[in-house]
Amino acid sequence: MLQWLRENGCPWNAWTCSSAAEGGHLEILKWARENGCPWNYWTCTNAAANGHLEILKWARENGCPWDDSTCWAAATGGHLEVLKWLRENGCPWNWQTCTVAAESGHLEILKWAHENGCPWDERTCAQAAEGGHLEVLKWLRENGCPWDEKTYRAACRKNQSEVIQWLRDNGCPGSHDEDEGH
Repeated sequence: MLQWLRENGCPWNAWTCSSAAEGGHLEILKWARENGCPWNYWTCTNAAANGHLEILKWARENGCPWDDSTCWAAATGGHLEVLKWLRENGCPWNWQTCTVAAESGHLEILKWAHENGCPWDERTCAQAAEGGHLEVLKWLRENGCPWDEKTYRAACRKNQSEVIQWLRDNGCPGSHDEDEGH
C-alpha cells in the first residue's frame, strides 16, 4: 500500500517512519528509508514507547537520532528491557523518566532508573499521587524523593481518596490546609 501511495504521488515525511516504528513494522520502515523517507527522533521514541526493541536497534544502527524523550517513552510504556538497552547504548534521560514511571505505576522501572542515577524531583511524587499509585508513592518517600504541596493537590484533583488519607497521615505539605476541602 505504501509503495502504491508513493508511486501515485502521495507525499511523506518523518511521521511515515515514526508511524512504522510505532506499529512495529520493521520491513516498512526499512523500505521507507531505502526510498528516501526522512526520519527524526520520533522514530526511536515511538519504537521505545511500544517496546519494539528490534526496530530501535535497527534505527540506531542506521543513524536515527534520539533524545531524552526516548527513555521516558520506554518508561511510560513499561518497557524495562528497552530502557536498559537505551541507557547501555548512551541514550540521554532526565527527570521525566522517573516522573512518567511514577505516573504510570511502573515501580520496577522507577526503582531501576533511580538505582542507575536518573534524577527525580517533587513532580515525581505528584504524578504518583495523581495516578493513585500509593505503593509507588510510599516507595518514593522511603527512598528520599522530595514532595511539596503539589503532591497533595494532584491527589485531590483526581479524588484519590486512599492517597489523600496517606498524605494527610504522613504530613505532606499542604495536606492540612483548611482551604483544601479535604
